[in-house]
Amino acid sequence: MVQTPPKGFSFPAEWAPHTATWLSWPHKEESWPGKIDKIYSRYAEFIKVVAEGELVRINVKDEQMAAFAKKQLIAVGADLSKIEFYEFPTNDAWCRDHGPAFLINSETKEKVIVDWNYNAWGNKYPPYDLDDVIPTKIGEHFGIPVFNPGIVMEGGSVDFNGKGTILTTTACLLNENRNPHLTKEQIEDYLKNYYGAEQILWLGDGIIGDDTDGHIDDITRFINEDTVVTVVEEDPNDENYHILQENLETLKTMRLLNDKPLNIVELPMPTPLIYEGQRLPASYANFYIANAVVVVPTFRCDNDARALEILQKCFPDRKVVGIDSTDIIWGLGSFHCLSQQEPAV
Repeated sequence: MVQTPPKGFSFPAEWAPHTATWLSWPHKEESWPGKIDKIYSRYAEFIKVVAEGELVRINVKDEQMAAFAKKQLIAVGADLSKIEFYEFPTNDAWCRDHGPAFLINSETKEKVIVDWNYNAWGNKYPPYDLDDVIPTKIGEHFGIPVFNPGIVMEGGSVDFNGKGTILTTTACLLNENRNPHLTKEQIEDYLKNYYGAEQILWLGDGIIGDDTDGHIDDITRFINEDTVVTVVEEDPNDENYHILQENLETLKTMRLLNDKPLNIVELPMPTPLIYEGQRLPASYANFYIANAVVVVPTFRCDNDARALEILQKCFPDRKVVGIDSTDIIWGLGSFHCLSQQEPAV
């Protein structure tokens, strides 16, 4: 029998206080073919603004990679006293999906880690053996108990309201390239038992160009316990239009544990971003909620300002910061995909 975290532990909402943000320094050229050198200034800028309100902990291969990272961070004026490096080598940079899922017990002030299996979104980008063990390495280093469910799960596929509800998609979690031996009900049981949740709400498909098979963090996000922002495409001829309209209609039918409907804030989509003939999964929903700021990817288009204005109203207690993600998104993810929060107890 696989051991589950004890009762009383749960995965906090992203807006709950953080001890730190975890990252894995980007180094895999195949993830940004022909462009990896262009991403570092924006990535370093992201670290700089997150570090204004919390520690940033970065997985690196060795001292040489750490030295390279420090050079990039110094160039943007980041506060290095708030940035720590750990020699935990990774295959790639997508820490949301391979990083530790931290659960806390607010009564006992204890912290545990859930180390889900990781298979690079259905074995699309091997090797991923280094990424798969990152949560356990972090747990061992810090003396934090680690629980292993034994099934594939990615952090970008789930979103939390901090009050017992998880939002996810059937396109990802029910994909046969993840856990083909499990039914929908069995997957729900894993989510409830290992994240300390009571309710799973399911949306359908993700946006075009998303190689994760429809991660929730590109389409719909909780911003408080009963409110979500969800992206909508305003051009009926765009290939995302019907997908996102269907998601919007599904959200309108959902009820929380207290039987209340969701408050829904609509967020525009950026102008379609095409690079080397490929539609990229550009979305303003891939923002990251840090202690002092909310970092939003922008894409050099007219809707950038609108999206930032809408999100600033959603987060009156934080500064909303837009950072150009036009080069980063060539890796098929942005700031939320790259980061994983460590909650404070």
